[in-house]
Amino acid sequence: MFAIQITLFSLICILLGLSVYFSFRSRREADMAKRGLFSARMNICMGLMLVLIAVTQIFFFSESSFRRIFGTVLVLLGLFNLFAGIRNHGHFDRMLR
Repeated sequence: MFAIQITLFSLICILLGLSVYFSFRSRREADMAKRGLFSARMNICMGLMLVLIAVTQIFFFSESSFRRIFGTVLVLLGLFNLFAGIRNHGHFDRMLR
């Protein structure tokens, strides 16, 4: 159980770093297609990070209704970010070709 928690924490930290990296890259890019591509990658990383945080909240801490509601909201936000990021990534990837 402890190894799973450490793995999830490591993945959350990696995805947080990638989200920040792609955020800076998207804000500094002059080309609009590349800016959109980096923004889409940021959304994908952020969506995965939110889903992993929700899994951590729901399954690895004490049972409380607040944690379940918070986890459910994070799952919904994460899935929306993931869906929007994948959709936008495909759109901007086609623009660059």
